[in-house]
Amino acid sequence: MTGAKAEAAWPASVAPDPEACRWEWERNPQGVALLPAGKAWDVLILPGVLGCPTLDVLTRVLDRPGPVLADFWDERTGFFVPPDTAARWLGTGIRTAGLGTWIVVPYPGRSTGRVRWLVTPDGSGTLTDPALLELAMHEAAAALALKEEG
Repeated sequence: MTGAKAEAAWPASVAPDPEACRWEWERNPQGVALLPAGKAWDVLILPGVLGCPTLDVLTRVLDRPGPVLADFWDERTGFFVPPDTAARWLGTGIRTAGLGTWIVVPYPGRSTGRVRWLVTPDGSGTLTDPALLELAMHEAAAALALKEEG
């Protein structure tokens, strides 16, 4: 398995029927699947004003962060983090998707009408470390505050 199919196998693995999910995902023109969070990953959803700058910080310190989703209006940015992170996360203005929640996930490498990958899954299950994500959020927020002052 190579390319987008390999990248799709990992997120599809959490679907109730992974093979049916991948089959539909690859053939559906919408190219999205509703997948359960909390099994292989949780998602921390940042407001867009903080999400994109946080991703910029992460890409300066990591070769490749875990998968990241964004809506097409950049109003929200979702970082894939290890399971159980959502249950323990304490952060004002940060939404979480963990066990018992579902998220819309586009087929890797394909854009849809409402959501797109900023960082596609690499097929190996790489996730963003929540502690590193929190530090990147603080750095991004500090930079935004300085920008607003100046």
